[in-house]
Amino acid sequence: MIDICDVNEVPVGSGRAFTIEGRRIAIFRVAEDQVYAIDDLCSHDEASLSEGEVDVEELCVECPMHGSLFDLRTGKPRTLPAFAPVATYRSEVRAGRIFVEFSA
Repeated sequence: MIDICDVNEVPVGSGRAFTIEGRRIAIFRVAEDQVYAIDDLCSHDEASLSEGEVDVEELCVECPMHGSLFDLRTGKPRTLPAFAPVATYRSEVRAGRIFVEFSA
């Protein structure tokens, strides 16, 4: 697991992009100690998913470019125009820090 940042650097209900070993990963915080990590680039048109609106109830993020909804747990799109999933990464909060399991 890679130590990414202090948990407070990603406010609840939002996302933030980080570059890990040359790859842009979006971290989304949906509750005090609950985070999800997915590829930051939308599979449809390479928009930054970390800039999209997060639904903490439905556990999804809306692509800011064309509105596709991506499931934060699986990376699968829930709506068109995206049809290909984005990669997901195991993530957790430990001792006030966000960790992501990542291998290039």
